[in-house]
Amino acid sequence: HVWAELLLVIVFTSSLARSDVFTSIGHMTDLLFTEKDLVTSLKDYIRAEEDKLAQIKQWADKLELLSTAATRDPDGFLGHPVNAFKLIRRLTTEWTELEHLVLTDTSDAFLSNLTIQRQHFPSDEDQSGAAKALTRLLDTYQLDTDTISTGQIPGSPADTKHSALTVDDCFEVGRVAYSEGDYYHTELWMLQALAQLDQGETPADVDAVMILDHLSYSVYQQGELERALAFTEKLLELDPTHQRATGNRRYFEYQLAKQTKVGKREKGRRQEEHQPDDYQSEKKKYEQLCRGEGLRMTPQRQSGLFCRYYDNGRHPKYVIGPVKQEDEWDHPRIVRYHDVLSNREMEKVKELARPRLRRATVHDPRTGQLTTAPYRVSKSAWLGAFEHPIVDQINQRIEDITGLDVSTAEDLQVANYGVGGQYEPHFDFGQKDEPDAFEELGTGNRIATWLLYMSDVQAGGATVFTDIGASVLPQKGSAVFWYNLRPSGDGDYRTRHAACPVLLGNKWVSNKWIHERGQEFRRRCDLQESA
Repeated sequence: HVWAELLLVIVFTSSLARSDVFTSIGHMTDLLFTEKDLVTSLKDYIRAEEDKLAQIKQWADKLELLSTAATRDPDGFLGHPVNAFKLIRRLTTEWTELEHLVLTDTSDAFLSNLTIQRQHFPSDEDQSGAAKALTRLLDTYQLDTDTISTGQIPGSPADTKHSALTVDDCFEVGRVAYSEGDYYHTELWMLQALAQLDQGETPADVDAVMILDHLSYSVYQQGELERALAFTEKLLELDPTHQRATGNRRYFEYQLAKQTKVGKREKGRRQEEHQPDDYQSEKKKYEQLCRGEGLRMTPQRQSGLFCRYYDNGRHPKYVIGPVKQEDEWDHPRIVRYHDVLSNREMEKVKELARPRLRRATVHDPRTGQLTTAPYRVSKSAWLGAFEHPIVDQINQRIEDITGLDVSTAEDLQVANYGVGGQYEPHFDFGQKDEPDAFEELGTGNRIATWLLYMSDVQAGGATVFTDIGASVLPQKGSAVFWYNLRPSGDGDYRTRHAACPVLLGNKWVSNKWIHERGQEFRRRCDLQESA
């Protein structure tokens, strides 16, 4: 009864659990320690149950010996007054004590701890988000479901044991796609689940009938009636009484007969295909760049890029110890500054940001309001200069290196990317046809972006510029800098960029968006749209 009551509390509490955990690896690390605490609590409960069962077994063994001997000669046994007394005592007292022992619930402590910790558990939305992230990695990096299922992600160390997806896991990823009407990916993951089932894996909650039911409908939705019928017939071999499959078989047979007159439907593809052509074109380009394909770095362009020691016009702080500057691109000019922050400084920034990480938002171009979006999967926090001396030092360092006034810049934004974390192509500056997202600040548009990488990423996670075909790889301690506005003040549309999905690793970055006000004599205006 206690189990039932507490489980009801757990189910209720789950609706209050925080969501968007999957969007930040930094927050997901907390879940590992939560789970470790629960495992410890579970083991304590198991030990208590084992102790209880040991006592019950000891009592049962003793009584078994006694009752076996007594029943051989009941009259002789009970003829002894001590035996008669002990029998009556056992039945009136000791069996009652045993009943209390059996009914003793040792699960209270474990369930109480579980109920408390449940408020920190991921939500159903997190599970769906993580499932969609696996599918996003599948598409972006052109992997197959078996590669992800076996855990052999490109970039992972060869000598490490890979985590693998079970049949139940593959089915769940496919089910999420199914619920989104994404039948192309439903098919891929259901076929993977079926393949692992055929290889002899024993699932916990699903079976071949459930998999085939989803699989047949998903291929039907993509216009493949013959395969839909074949999967349905295979399902009916396993469960001849399946009513939906029986009806579907008749329907598919009718449609096949009808189809011969009008021709076959074209097979459906990825879920995004209902999007406009320009979106699809950019999405394709974005994914190619993330894979390292379609880069426009020619030998001629490469020959014009250099590395140098940079002192920003003999700035007093950098005359003796200049920073290492590397050209990443020429037009627009994108530069990288190496070793601009120490490990100690970066760890402090992460420490300050981690407790306040929240799902990253974007400006809705129709309303000008901040909102979450499926194309930006990360969590971010804002750090003001007053919060810690290190934040103030970083701001000053940005000003000293770039030569721009950061007093009108936005606070330092720290971002941590989650499972398959990404930010699809976007501009950092506000466009003329949008509600002025920065009007309330009174500091003008975002003139420049400073992007600091605070971790290395084992695979994926590049910053790509879709218009110019450039890719910048994360490198811990380095910062990438570019101007979002041309000298005329107009937006530089060549700076459209994206954060590629993190395939393997934990990506931490911090951004400083520098605004127009205060730069009048530091980056002078020009009526010409020069680079």
